[in-house]
Amino acid sequence: MIFDAGLAGISRQTSSMLKLQRQLGSGRQILTPGDDPVAAARALEVTQASDVVAQFKGNQDSAIAALSMQEAQLTGTGDVLARVRELALQGANPTLSASGRKSVALELRAHFDRLLGLANSTDGAGNHLFAGFMSSTEPFGGSVDNILGGGGEVTYQGDDGQRRLQVSPSHFIEVSDSGNDVFKRIPNGNGYFATDYAAANTGTAIISSGAVTDPAAWQASPSKSVEVQFTVTAGVTTYDLVDIASGKSLLTGGVAPAPVANQRSFQAGQPIVLKSQGAEPAFDFGGSVTITGAPAGGDSFSLAPSKSQSVFATVAHLIGALEAPTLNASDSAKYMNEIGFAVKNLETAGDNIVNFRAQIGSRMNTIESLANLNADLGLQYQQTLSKLQDVDYARTITELTQSQTTLEAAQASFVKLSQLSLFKLL
Repeated sequence: MIFDAGLAGISRQTSSMLKLQRQLGSGRQILTPGDDPVAAARALEVTQASDVVAQFKGNQDSAIAALSMQEAQLTGTGDVLARVRELALQGANPTLSASGRKSVALELRAHFDRLLGLANSTDGAGNHLFAGFMSSTEPFGGSVDNILGGGGEVTYQGDDGQRRLQVSPSHFIEVSDSGNDVFKRIPNGNGYFATDYAAANTGTAIISSGAVTDPAAWQASPSKSVEVQFTVTAGVTTYDLVDIASGKSLLTGGVAPAPVANQRSFQAGQPIVLKSQGAEPAFDFGGSVTITGAPAGGDSFSLAPSKSQSVFATVAHLIGALEAPTLNASDSAKYMNEIGFAVKNLETAGDNIVNFRAQIGSRMNTIESLANLNADLGLQYQQTLSKLQDVDYARTITELTQSQTTLEAAQASFVKLSQLSLFKLL
């Protein structure tokens, strides 16, 4: 009995001391779930939550990388468009020779190819940035000559999808944009309507891109396609406004052209208001256009609702204008019209790029805010785990010293007790 009791006591103290030594060696208070079931279960929950936060951190890093890559390509696109606009303005110089125009056109062809390359750019894994969900497909294909030759716009092989990443329990961030929206769905003209000249014009008139001063009136207008038709009688230039859809004069409500007496007097550089005046039948398109130069009798200009035109088509048409021969004053006027259209469309395309860059910046700011929140949450989880798992060194060392002392006392007492036997007296 003495030996069994002594051995059991020494074993308990030895086990307790070994456990304290293992806690000190591992730095963990809970060595097995049985040490503290409640704390062990809680630690498991906190660990899982911490792992989720770590995964979101990885997603945030991936999203930032993808958006940074896209932003870099859009920055390059904006720089190219700025240079193209400079060249367009350079081409508008009336003193520029035919060879000078061809030199400008040659540089523009290089910029067209660069724009196409930026639109087809990929990330480090070979995924196309502007192809939507079809990231393995090169999104854009075409050439200047194909557009100018009537082969159609640059084709888009991607889709309108936006890839997204979950960067927090309740937040998804778009990490890509459709090339259709970035490079193709760009309204031409002033965004409401686009102006144009008739191919048969023989005068030297040049039309502006126009402006809409009353958007509500523009939206309420039943027909948004108007033609400005010029008449020259005895040296006096007048114009009629014709509804293209019906073919009727807006100034009289009758068949166009209206009698000269009912037409408006033309003054170069003065806005042509697309609104009824005086005794004219009521109509209001909410805008105006300005025509400079000297239109010839029979010349006409039109305005029609804006439609999408890709940045590639804009650059290609500019190249076509620069490469076309200029034989007379009428050709020069058409050339200047094309330059004016291109400058306005390039301005709109540049604004579209800036808009997408602003959206990307907003998304990156959102991710940065979520990353800061994630960092704080991760720190809280680590602090909670530390309280649940980490050993209290001061307390554990004290307990280890106490356990060692107890063990030594048990061993010493066992030596004395083991000698208490009647057999020693026989």
